[in-house]
Order: sequence, then C-alpha cells, then structure tokens
Amino acid sequence: MNRNNLKGWLYLLPAIIFLGVFMVYPLFDVLIYSFEEGYNSASQTFNGTGIYNYSYVLHDPYFLQAIKNTFIIVIITVPVSTGLALLISIGLNSIKKLKELFQTIFFLPYVTNTLAVGLVFMILFKKTPYSDGFMNLLITAFGGTAVDFIEGPYWAKILVMCIYTVWVVLPFKILILTSALASVNPDYYKAAKVDGTPPGRIFTKITLPMISPMIFYLVITGFIGAFKAYSDEVAIFGTNLNAAGMNTIVGYVYDMLYGDSGGYPSYASAAALILFAIVLTITVINLLVSRKNVHYS
Repeated sequence: MNRNNLKGWLYLLPAIIFLGVFMVYPLFDVLIYSFEEGYNSASQTFNGTGIYNYSYVLHDPYFLQAIKNTFIIVIITVPVSTGLALLISIGLNSIKKLKELFQTIFFLPYVTNTLAVGLVFMILFKKTPYSDGFMNLLITAFGGTAVDFIEGPYWAKILVMCIYTVWVVLPFKILILTSALASVNPDYYKAAKVDGTPPGRIFTKITLPMISPMIFYLVITGFIGAFKAYSDEVAIFGTNLNAAGMNTIVGYVYDMLYGDSGGYPSYASAAALILFAIVLTITVINLLVSRKNVHYS
C-alpha cells in the first residue's frame, strides 16, 4: 500500500469506526437477539435458539395491525405526496413575482416541530364535548354528518394520518423538485416551442425524463421514510397506539422494547429485521424498475 492510499484510509478510519460501532455491530446484535428464544433481559439468558420469535411476531394481532397501517400509509402517501409536490413545483417554477415568498410558505411545515403540527391536526379533527372540530364544522356546513376523526372509525383515523403524513413530507419534496426543474436546460424548451410541440408532450418527453432521477430519489426515500413512521402517529393519537388501532411497525418495535408490554428485545429484534427485509425488497424492486424509467443525463 503506497503512502497516498494509507493517508486516505487514515482519513476514512474515524467514519469506519463510527459506522462499525453504531451500525454494523448493532445489526449483527439484533440478528443474534432475533434467534434467541425466551431471552430474559434482566439475567441476560435465553432458553435456546430458533425461529420462534419470528413466528410469534408474525402471528401477533398487534404486529399484523401495524403492518396493515404501515402499508396503507406507504401506498397512499408516497405517490400522493410526490404527485402533489410535482404539480406545486411546476406551478412555482412558472411564476415570476413572489416566487421566493411562495417557496418559503410551502417550506414552513418542514421546519415546524412534528409534535406541534400533530397537535394542530388533532385540534382540527378531534371531536370534543365542547366542539366538533373545524373539519366537522365544514362537513356539517355542507350538509354532512360530523365524524370523530381521532377516536372514531378506522377509516377516519387512517385518513387523518395520511393527510398529516402528506402535509409533513410535502415541503422537502417541493424543495427538491423545484431545484430539479430549475436545473433543466431551457434550450430544450426553446427548441420544442420552435417545433410547435404541445405543452403536454413537452412535459412527458422533456421535463419528466430530465427530472426523473430526482423523482426516483424522492420515491425511494419516501418509501423508506413512510415505513419508519412512528412519531407522526404519536403526535396525533397519543402513545397508546395499540388501543387506537394506529400502531406502525416501528411503533411495535418500540413497544416491545420500552412500552407497557416491553422487555422483549428478541421479539423487537425479529420485528425490526422483518421491517428491514420489507424495505430492502421494495428498494430492490424500485432499483430494477428505475433502470428503464430513470434517465441520467
């Protein structure tokens, strides 16, 4: 190894140590925990090794409910938030006056505390003995029936959760897509206008291909972020998500470690690795799809 390579490895050494201690080692530790049956966290002992922990988790009604909630959030919020962000970014990119002001307004939810936004949403949707909430006032004003969105039917709670998630992730996606649109070479648009190309064709044949790497990046990070959802649910429905029927996979892992039913690191490890496998599978599928649909200039 020559001197330059040695210096390079020395520069990388702190990062390698950090990643090894805080990422690689915990991953192997979680893998070991997941196969230790009957693990006792107090005595640091276990009865044997096997796949019982995985079997228990996959048959636990709370975990199955958490998977259902998580997948609904992922399937709805990722495409909706990405599509809305694209439409808003195109609108922002087309205006000249007060463009920076509108960009700032759309970015405000991203720098606002998650719990604070959750409390605002709870006030908007929660039905109390003193008020039906702002959203119910609008519903009844148009002849509808008031609904308890926070403690009422499942569909109402999942609707609030999806709206809240889209609201929280939208600013970051708008920022990324606005920057991507601004980086597209304007000569392409000028040439298309000279040829008399319709706006729709310009969008599908120039704009989308040019910003497809950023869209793909947002879809991948959106899937990963949505699968890690937990704090958003706590902000709206409180810490007892199982009682509300709104727990997520990450919330289930946390409950197994620290919740009222906590003290089961083996179950938590098995659930965490199942989540890891789901996210990895979806990421690989997205990478395979992107080979044909993402254009890197």
